[in-house]
Amino acid sequence: MATVISSRVAEIPAAAESYEYLSGFGNEHESEALVGALPQGRFSPQKVAYGLYAEKLSSTAFTAPRESNRRTWFYRIRPSVTHGDYRPLEQSRIFNGPITDIATPPNQMRWDPIPIPDTPADFVDGLVTFAANGDAATQTGCGIHYYLANRSMEGRYFYDADGELLIVPQQGRLDIHTECGRLDVSPGEVVLIPRGMKFSVALPDGPSRGYVCENYGAHFRLPERGPVGSDGFANDRDFKAPVAAYEDREGEFEMVCKFAGRLHACSIDHSPLDVVAWVGNSLPYKYNLELFNVINTVSYDHPDPSIFTVMTSPSDTYGTANVDFVIFPPRWMVGEDTFRAPWYHRNVMSEFMGLIYGVYDAKPEGFVPGGASLHNCMAAHGPDEAAFDGSSNVKLAPVKQEATMAFMFESRYVIQPTRFALESAQRQRNYVDCWQKLKKHFKQ
Repeated sequence: MATVISSRVAEIPAAAESYEYLSGFGNEHESEALVGALPQGRFSPQKVAYGLYAEKLSSTAFTAPRESNRRTWFYRIRPSVTHGDYRPLEQSRIFNGPITDIATPPNQMRWDPIPIPDTPADFVDGLVTFAANGDAATQTGCGIHYYLANRSMEGRYFYDADGELLIVPQQGRLDIHTECGRLDVSPGEVVLIPRGMKFSVALPDGPSRGYVCENYGAHFRLPERGPVGSDGFANDRDFKAPVAAYEDREGEFEMVCKFAGRLHACSIDHSPLDVVAWVGNSLPYKYNLELFNVINTVSYDHPDPSIFTVMTSPSDTYGTANVDFVIFPPRWMVGEDTFRAPWYHRNVMSEFMGLIYGVYDAKPEGFVPGGASLHNCMAAHGPDEAAFDGSSNVKLAPVKQEATMAFMFESRYVIQPTRFALESAQRQRNYVDCWQKLKKHFKQ
């Protein structure tokens, strides 16, 4: 618990006005909580208004191409260098890829929801690494974590130096206060926190669970649309950035960072969320998955799931992702003479799936909200018996797939489950049985 000596928080705009729509993904934006706090004409004047400090956060190399360069200028009450020495935190639940302490099996795997603990745990305490691939030290691949939290972060702040964080809530809202302002995020929405950005998480609905993709590689961006044209998939205008809202608090607080796969903490005598104004394009943002403009067949056959890509982190191989974020949202199913459930499949890419709410059409039973599945490189997967029989025999009239939201983290690198995941009591060790009743229908 923090000891607060003095506290002053900028007036937070009403919820309906506390966000700004992005005018373009990667475009520059600006916001100020006090009129005149944002310098005009230059980023680092000799003296900043209100006695603020100018500080730059670079999320890419200085010389990255203009279209992919990410940086934001902060105008803050105190510079970020004012904190104590970092000390390692004892931990065993969160770390980086590659996973080397246990072998990765080729099996298809599935898990029931990981329970939220009864012992006190905030967002940081509740992080547990479930799988990973690549290598954070070489900025390739990603880490996949659960967060299992039952209390707000009180007097604690966090940043991740190893990767940007794509947070997917499954149970309970998150009130995330970042250096750029506040974002209220509900299940069915996602939020991205840039690498290195400081934030704190409150739980307005009580205990909360969700998934986190820690992207070590190139930052997430919107995929190209190609022949789809100008309006399909996720649209820039539907992403929301916060408006500036600062804390001027003094007391005894803790700053936690994830660096080189380990958590470290230091004391800090003020809130680091003291940014009064900012300008740039390395921003936190949220997105409502229900706004995704689904592109699907209107003739026959089930297209590749890449048509449901919300964001992508590209690799050095064109068309092959470091990690894709893909969703399976409500949509019309209209293909004629078509097996409408996902077809049986083996893939060079590796697929980690989670379910936010509803029922996933390829697995009507066993894959439940808060659960997960993993189908690694070349692991065969597809509908279970009930889904196969239903999709093979149903009358093919137009039907709406409703009240469902599944997602996938898909990567070119093998996704290695951790010892925690492999030995978890929630692992469904009989998962492979869901295909064993598939019958031989061959006739000559």
